Amino acid sequence: MLHVVTAGRCLLELDGAQATIIQPGDLALVPHGEGHIICSGTGLKADNLFEIEHHQISERYETLTLGKGGERTTMICGLFQFDDPAVEQLIGSLPKVITINTWDSQQSDWMQSTLRMISLEARQMHPGGETVITRLADILVVYAIRSWITSPSAVHSGWLAALHDSQIGPTLSAIHRTPGCDWTLESLASHASMSRSAFAARFTELIGQSAMQYVARWRMNSARKTLAEGRVTVAEVAHSLGYESEPAFNRAFKRHTGVSPGSLKTKAKGRRSEPTALKVPEKDGAAR
Repeated sequence: MLHVVTAGRCLLELDGAQATIIQPGDLALVPHGEGHIICSGTGLKADNLFEIEHHQISERYETLTLGKGGERTTMICGLFQFDDPAVEQLIGSLPKVITINTWDSQQSDWMQSTLRMISLEARQMHPGGETVITRLADILVVYAIRSWITSPSAVHSGWLAALHDSQIGPTLSAIHRTPGCDWTLESLASHASMSRSAFAARFTELIGQSAMQYVARWRMNSARKTLAEGRVTVAEVAHSLGYESEPAFNRAFKRHTGVSPGSLKTKAKGRRSEPTALKVPEKDGAAR
């Protein structure tokens, strides 16, 4: 979830993390979907999100009203879901909460403009407003994650550290770009300009699994994404990832994901056949 305060201030409390004060110009991202509390002070009884009074603006947007006194605070909150299975690797490396003061950011001008535009669109909700808000909020989430990755507080081991490693990093990028390449431990070590044994040890130390296990998992991540889009056949996906036969790919895919590639493609086909519609509200609403 993403929380942006547009007026006033509040606390964000989450088990295992220090309470965070959010003020106008701050972004707070809770990347793991953990339960948390937004409050005006510590020790207060929290109401369940789904029991709070709300006003439905459209199919995807609503306003919530909470509290009967104290300093008025208005916020914009968004719930995000990453559809790319490969991004799970990145999300797992992030902390419980990422907070950014946009006023201190080098990109403060465009970030403040983006926040103002989101707030304006949420208040007016003109036709197309949902799309504008969604796209701008996507940019803020990506920026928050990128800011943490490049900050001194980012972890110095694991997948993120491997991406920054001068030898392992470029090799990981090569795997990500061309998962269907006929990768072997020897070819990966050669790409990293390392000996086979040194590469294998360094890769396992940083990633926590062997290089070939990582290649196999990344291939399945790529397959899941492609099959979910539903535009190519299972045989085409298998061939693109270097499998000599479709049955061999099917076995590998089910071993890694627990489902067959055919069932995933059938599900994707069903989603594409569902009708869609744009619902425009009859009255303006204010985001809170």
